[in-house]
Amino acid sequence: MKKSLKSLLILALFAVLLVGCSSKKEDKAADNKKVENSITITGVNGEVTLDKPAKKIVVLEWTYAEDLLAVGIQPAGMADIQEYHDWVNIDAELSKDVADVGGRQEPNLEAIAALEPDLIIGTSFRHDGMIADLEKIAPTVIFNPYPEDEKMDLYQEMITTFNEIAKAVDKKDEAKQVLADLDVKYEEAKTTIENAGLKTKDVVLTLAYTGPQAPEVRVFTPNSMASIMLEKIGLNNIHIPDQFEIYGSSTYNVEGLTKYEDANYLYIVQADDNIYEKQLKDNAVWKNLNFVKEDRLYDLGGDTWLYGGPLSAETLLNKITSTMVSK
Repeated sequence: MKKSLKSLLILALFAVLLVGCSSKKEDKAADNKKVENSITITGVNGEVTLDKPAKKIVVLEWTYAEDLLAVGIQPAGMADIQEYHDWVNIDAELSKDVADVGGRQEPNLEAIAALEPDLIIGTSFRHDGMIADLEKIAPTVIFNPYPEDEKMDLYQEMITTFNEIAKAVDKKDEAKQVLADLDVKYEEAKTTIENAGLKTKDVVLTLAYTGPQAPEVRVFTPNSMASIMLEKIGLNNIHIPDQFEIYGSSTYNVEGLTKYEDANYLYIVQADDNIYEKQLKDNAVWKNLNFVKEDRLYDLGGDTWLYGGPLSAETLLNKITSTMVSK
């Protein structure tokens, strides 16, 4: 009887050991699978590792929503949706199911948490101060669209960020195709510009609005994303700033435009804040600029977004070619 009991105890112990070993093997296999499926993306806040590709993403800046749309992904939540529709004009439609999570500058943390996202994407100049709060909700990656390094242009930053976001949702191949298609469109636009018979290929690209004291005009610098697109299609941005402009533009009043009057004037202005039809309509300085007198003004529309991703780049190319050729 004692021998039989001893045998049973040994068998039971052996069974426990087998279960333990099996469990450890299963845990190790699960851990290995977790590592295989994990994705590491890099922002200005360092490396962010996801256990698997993100499915529910909250974006706190329009560009990052556009980046997702470019690879066929709808964000779960987004900031400032209504204004996005006012300023951004791309072929990919934002779903009506995308939840509004408040303003870009001050997003609603409760609304974000309610979506239970896999990933939150923000921008440094707006969201550095709330990273800790965002990370309590979900893994958070922060990008900086305006690097302080003067050697890095804003176009390259846009491409780098687009590829990181595509990696986060396991759409690297799709992103590669988007960029390849964009390169083709640059060549097509360049040919169109070459055949347009323009008096000059010198340009300035501007965005205008009503300032606190008077109308203000942003003139885009050579390091800006939009200016680099102009160069890619054979146009020459003649604005050289006196100092490094981190945001890619210099701000002038109408008198500051006199040194550019022999170039083509490309402009973006909102219909409800059209300084050219209102404040500058009878302005003597404006009326006597050569590009005004010679009708070398090219309206690109209020919703041609100059701070976006590859899809906004395509919109800009289409607007420039169609507007400049039609004249």
